[in-house]
Amino acid sequence: MDINLMGFDVSAARHKPETIRHREQACPFCDRANLTDVIATEGDMIFLRNKYNVIEGADQFVLIEGRECKSDMPAYTKEHMHALIRFGLRMWQELRESGRYEAVLFFKNYGPLSGGTIRHPHMQLVGLPHVRKELLCHPEEFEGPVICERDGVTLNVSDVPRIGFWEFNILPKKLTSAAIDTTADFIQIIVDFLTHHFGSQTQSYNIFFYDLGSRIAVKLLPRFATPPIFVGYGIHFRPSSLDEAIHAIRQRYF
Repeated sequence: MDINLMGFDVSAARHKPETIRHREQACPFCDRANLTDVIATEGDMIFLRNKYNVIEGADQFVLIEGRECKSDMPAYTKEHMHALIRFGLRMWQELRESGRYEAVLFFKNYGPLSGGTIRHPHMQLVGLPHVRKELLCHPEEFEGPVICERDGVTLNVSDVPRIGFWEFNILPKKLTSAAIDTTADFIQIIVDFLTHHFGSQTQSYNIFFYDLGSRIAVKLLPRFATPPIFVGYGIHFRPSSLDEAIHAIRQRYF
C-alpha cells in the first residue's frame, strides 16, 4: 500500500499543554524566559525545537509568530506578515538544505478542528529522515480557477481538492522579494476571508507549504469535521459554490 506510515508517541502527547479548549491553562509560548532550545530569533518571532516530539524518528520545530497570544494573521501589520513569511521560508530552506531529511513539513494549525493544541499563533516544521516525498502531495491538487495573479504569484481555488470542498492555493513562480511579500499578502487575505467572511462556523484552518522541487506551493483550507465519505471511502467533494467564493474574495480584497 502506497502510504507514509509513521509512529506517534502517545505518551509524549499526553504531556502537551492545551490552551485552545482549556483557556485557563498557562500558555508556554508567552513564558519566553523559560523557552528552551531556541535556534533563531527575529524581532518578536522565535524559532525553536518542539519540546514535545510526538512523531517518532522526526525532528520537530516551532516558529512562534510574535508576543501577542490572542492575535492572528488578519491582525498583523503588512510589515510583520512579510517578515513572518520570510523568516519561516528561511528556516524551512535551512532545514531542507541541511542534508538530514528526506522532506521537511511546514504548516500551521489554528483552531479546535485544526489538530492544534496551543492558541498562541505559531507555525510548525517537521524534519522527516525517512519518508516517500512523492506521496506527500499531487500536482493536480494545486490546480483550479484563478482568483488573482500578482508579482508572478497565482492565487487559485482547487477544483481537485486534497480532502474536499474549499482549498485555496498560492503558487509563486520564483521566490523573488516581491513574490514572497505577495505570497504573504495572499496568505493574510485568505486567512482573513476564512475566519471573518466565509461562514459563522469557520473557527479553524490549516496552512501547508509544499516543496515541489523547482518551486513551492501553499495550501490554505478551512477545517470542519472531515467528511465521513472521504474518511471511509476516499471520495473527494468539489463544492458547487467555487464561483461564489471567487467572486466574494475578488469583491472584498481585489
